Amino acid sequence: MNLRQRIPVLAAALWWGSLTAIGFLAVPMLFAHLPTPALAGQVAAKLFAAQTWVAVGCGLLLLFASRSAHEPTRMDWADGALPFVFAGVLLALLGEFAVAPRIVARDNLRLWHGVGSAMYVLQWCCAGVTLWKTSGLSLRA
Repeated sequence: MNLRQRIPVLAAALWWGSLTAIGFLAVPMLFAHLPTPALAGQVAAKLFAAQTWVAVGCGLLLLFASRSAHEPTRMDWADGALPFVFAGVLLALLGEFAVAPRIVARDNLRLWHGVGSAMYVLQWCCAGVTLWKTSGLSLRA
């Protein structure tokens, strides 16, 4: 496997791994160890905003890696991963620009926190499927 073939796997791994580390490790630890939920929420919001840009960067890298200057869009690495890349990046952007402002404004906090959490988990699933497909793993033995 050459470097050009490894770039999509590395981008997908960074995307999925960063979502996992922030959403399922760092943010819960903030709420467990910082003195107030308000402070934890402020720091979590900054982490989620940074995560959005990691997702966008990885998504763009995945899209650019699917193209070649000498041939039309390659789908050999993707094996159907491109819809998951688009969906995941869209979920990240919607979370940042549509849901997060409502959470910060505490506008129907329970509803928007639930929507944001569901969108984060869906993005995590999209990144996981992208990683699975780009790595060439198969369920068959």
